[in-house]
Amino acid sequence: MSARIIDGRAVAAALRAEVAARAAATGCTPGLVVVLVGDDPASAVYVRNKDRAAREAGFAVRTVRLPATTGEAALLGTIAALNADPAVDGILVQLPLPGAIRTGAVIEAIDPAKDVDGFHPLNVGRLARGEAALVPCTPRGVMRLLAASEVALRGARALVLGRSAIGGRPLAALLTAADATVTLAHSQSRDLPAECRRAEIVIAATGRAGMVRGDWIAPGAVVIDVGINRDAEGRLCGDVAYAECVGHAGAITPVPGGVGPMTIACLLENTLVAAIARRGVQKSEQRPARSQSP
Repeated sequence: MSARIIDGRAVAAALRAEVAARAAATGCTPGLVVVLVGDDPASAVYVRNKDRAAREAGFAVRTVRLPATTGEAALLGTIAALNADPAVDGILVQLPLPGAIRTGAVIEAIDPAKDVDGFHPLNVGRLARGEAALVPCTPRGVMRLLAASEVALRGARALVLGRSAIGGRPLAALLTAADATVTLAHSQSRDLPAECRRAEIVIAATGRAGMVRGDWIAPGAVVIDVGINRDAEGRLCGDVAYAECVGHAGAITPVPGGVGPMTIACLLENTLVAAIARRGVQKSEQRPARSQSP
């Protein structure tokens, strides 16, 4: 048996086109600002990709570039100005930040209505309660991939490997809202292979290259690999040992080309949702957190 490959690039392209069409239909030009502190090469690449995708969707996008020597007070001042700017619908502070700046304080300073990363405690709490919220982009992307692949979630046994605040935990909340039977596993869980074998859907978000082995996967299970790592040869790889798991799974995402492209597409979707909600355009677009995952 060889698994069906879930093509994240194709799903992301369709979502970006959908977002552009929705924005044009509402006459809304969402305003997105990305704040980049320092000159981390990987962050710079991510920001360029976000900028390009937003422009292609017809958004008004700009990047605020601050030197690595920027202090916390100065960064908070920049965020306060963006919060007050009516042309700005979405604010994204690129992580990681220089060590002297408290990431939590920065995230909490962003207006929750403009928090298109979905990291603000108010949005996190709303998601946990099943209320309308801006959902973290990668978990939202995972849910869209599952929907596009017509994976039945109601009652399904879903295992989320990893409990980070921006990955595993919001994923568990979204899956629960979709009526899946969810197990959240982590580094301290006993017998992870056995937990995986019981699952019909396995979502790996551990940040450990090749952690999930082929014999961990039940025949026909759906495997979603959120991890982005480098192997010993410097090549991109996920948290799943892909060559092993593809022979067991019913469907699987590759790395690259799986979840990764969905993150930027869902950032654009979040920005459009934020713009529509803030501007009062077609309020039906702002749906409860449960239904934001198609």
